[in-house]
Amino acid sequence: MGLFALICLIPAPSRADFPAILTASGVKALHLPDVRIDTADHHDGSKPNDGVRVAYLDVQGVIAGSIRFQLLLPDTWNGRFAMGGGGGLVGSIQNAARGSINQGYATAGTDTGHQAEGTDGSWALNNLEALVNFGHLAVHRTAEVSKALIREYYRMEPVRSYFVGCSRGGGQAMMEAQRYPDDFDGIVAGAPAFDWAGIAALFTHIAQTMYPDPGHLSGTILTQDDLDHLYAEIMKQVDEQDGLRDGIIDDPTAVRFDLSQIPGLNDRQRSAVRAVYEGVRNASGPIYPGFPIGAEAGPGGWFAWLVGPLSPGAVNLSFAFGTNIYKYFVFNNPEWDYSTYDFSNWERDTRLAGSTLNAKDPDLAKFASHGGKLILWHGWADAALPASATVAYYEEVLQRDPKAMDYARLFMVPGCYHCGGGPGISRVDWLQVIVDWVETGNAPERIVASKSGQNGAPDITRPLVPYPRRVKYQGSGDTKDAENFVLRAP
Repeated sequence: MGLFALICLIPAPSRADFPAILTASGVKALHLPDVRIDTADHHDGSKPNDGVRVAYLDVQGVIAGSIRFQLLLPDTWNGRFAMGGGGGLVGSIQNAARGSINQGYATAGTDTGHQAEGTDGSWALNNLEALVNFGHLAVHRTAEVSKALIREYYRMEPVRSYFVGCSRGGGQAMMEAQRYPDDFDGIVAGAPAFDWAGIAALFTHIAQTMYPDPGHLSGTILTQDDLDHLYAEIMKQVDEQDGLRDGIIDDPTAVRFDLSQIPGLNDRQRSAVRAVYEGVRNASGPIYPGFPIGAEAGPGGWFAWLVGPLSPGAVNLSFAFGTNIYKYFVFNNPEWDYSTYDFSNWERDTRLAGSTLNAKDPDLAKFASHGGKLILWHGWADAALPASATVAYYEEVLQRDPKAMDYARLFMVPGCYHCGGGPGISRVDWLQVIVDWVETGNAPERIVASKSGQNGAPDITRPLVPYPRRVKYQGSGDTKDAENFVLRAP
């Protein structure tokens, strides 16, 4: 009998049976002595609740005194567990897979062990426990506790467990595959923030370039209007090079682009643009890659001009993330000055924080050994995190194991901003893709992504294929239909 035949819709037990595990003795009996259940509220599904449209039990609690979590248990369960990642520095209970409960998944999220808003990293000041929880331990412990509660509630183990995340959640996903390879059967890591030491270096490099004087943060060398102009001129040069004039750069690494031919920029601006494209380096070599062309006109272009909930003294999100990571994660010095930082000692400076935060290990053998499957994806037009870094990591995975595509695949999404949106076609049900791979054994060869038109119906479709493969328009037929795109010759 196949796995799909075994996974049926499982009704929850009587809710009267559940409160027994809410007591201290009940939780201890599950071998969870440092777990506290605070609330277990049932919702009958008659009114949508934050996107949830089914009847479910909402369980909230705390692990080890600081890791807050929320576990949603549907009355009709499909036998699976789906955990979702968070974004930014988290700081509140977040769950990118929350909507999966509507398909019958039990699903969970966590605040990763601290409460804070936006880009505020002060919670990590001289607090190694908080940093370790944020770096990797909170997600792992939440997964373990959630599975124990699921087992007690439904009287059976989850048949399969999945993790889905983007940005910080993508980094959490990669950390799970590398550090806790037995937690999940299938993992999706979108636009992953997986090298925090490198990302902070890039953002600090950009801050030094755009805001060289910390005493004058009211202006910048490049305005958003300058970036919009730059993007428009780039598209004039490269848009048709992939065979289709559609406002989308299929692969920015595969086109010919000449910055010197961009009009309307002075020498200082041109130098700043070049610095962002080239990334950051020191005498030992590259530290973190820059942004590929095509990310200039996203919301805030290069993530440097976005507005949002910022920490004190920050002018934009990349500035805020870069300075907060160095102040509170690396140097434990709130007075650290970004403008005078010398990257020559970067490796030594970031070694301790990186050992806790980074998920850069290309060795996925332990994850693969139990049948685990990993999907990485990243938008080429991501203005928050350079897609080039994800490509470089995946190439390391392939270099280490030429057969890695059997268990790990990367999908690059043309024209996609950070975690979605943009001029490209980027709408994909990634959870369903990873479920199909894990449970049928059929590796994803061609995923049809869509872009919604009116009333949410797909207006455009385009195929995505595993990196390093690419597709091209076959030369005839509707350019909005995925069926008219074929694999490009190597």
